[in-house]
Amino acid sequence: MMRNLLLAACCLLFAVQASAADVLGKWRTIDDETGQPKSIVEIYQKGGKYYGRVVDLLMKPDDTVCDKCPGPRKGQRIVGMNVITGMVKNGDVYEGGQILDPNKGKIYDCKFWLEGKDRLMVRGYLGFFYRTQTWYRVN
Repeated sequence: MMRNLLLAACCLLFAVQASAADVLGKWRTIDDETGQPKSIVEIYQKGGKYYGRVVDLLMKPDDTVCDKCPGPRKGQRIVGMNVITGMVKNGDVYEGGQILDPNKGKIYDCKFWLEGKDRLMVRGYLGFFYRTQTWYRVN
């Protein structure tokens, strides 16, 4: 009896971790103005929150720095930079964090969600205005 309970608990824990892992991994970002692939962002989890860091630039050299970024990010290399910070899973939506547009140096409120297993809808907000991009999973 105890063995069956332990097995059920392990299966439940695995299922919960697998559902949380859906957004984890690398995503190809698409510039919503040009339609061209822009970068590869890796979404990872740390301390119960989700973050996204640029691991590759597809349109510029990898040593490109963020000249327009605010605060301590100004002058940092974009590759390696966290552009998504502090996201929390709320049902099927990840929200409560922010996203940085390194090209404009602007920070927006953010939320994202999966549409299928290989498409991530990423929305940046500024007040009532928002922009949504579709990112594609990198296998």
